[in-house]
Amino acid sequence: MSHSARILIVDDHPVFRKGLAQLINEEKDMEVCGEAEDVAAARIAIQNLKPDMVIIDITLKDKSGLELLGDIQSSNPGLPTLIVSMHDESLYAERAFRLGAMGYIMKGEMSDTVIQAIRQVLSGRIYASDTMVSRMVGRLSRKADPTTHPVQTLSDRELEVFQLMGKGFQRKDIADLLGVSAKTVGSYRELIKKKLNVNTSGELMREAVEWVRRFP
Repeated sequence: MSHSARILIVDDHPVFRKGLAQLINEEKDMEVCGEAEDVAAARIAIQNLKPDMVIIDITLKDKSGLELLGDIQSSNPGLPTLIVSMHDESLYAERAFRLGAMGYIMKGEMSDTVIQAIRQVLSGRIYASDTMVSRMVGRLSRKADPTTHPVQTLSDRELEVFQLMGKGFQRKDIADLLGVSAKTVGSYRELIKKKLNVNTSGELMREAVEWVRRFP
């Protein structure tokens, strides 16, 4: 690589961005050219900074990072993207790869492998952690197929809410994690109930817990 690879970080947590930027800037052949905390700012940064690669968190302040990923593939096809997430559900990785991501890594595993993941994506190769690959392969071997589950009809944000419910998070906790109001979380819950054809909050919670149990 004749020049330092310019990398844009899109994440709504300043502390995380700072730590990741420090790791990247320690490498001689790569540098962080900019940061953004939401989709709107990321779109502007991509247009103005023209990065060689974008690192995107799934959970952003305004919209899902997967929506930004779709935008990038439409407006900047071929721009390498690495998705990062606090969620350990491989369904997100599958969605990300279908939308054109070159890599997917969980935040809990980033400290030791993020530079490797960045280099792999910059070289044009797909990156997924060993844990993620194992889970995706394991899922393919199960009789239960999540691709036919009604949960597939949920939007990315609705899926985030549904999974957090299944992991035991309360409405306020989910609101804080996603950077939205508790009222907005309530609206998502109502939409999810309609899509999954359940009538009560208790039924919805049981569905969420069962989903997380079956597809961890």
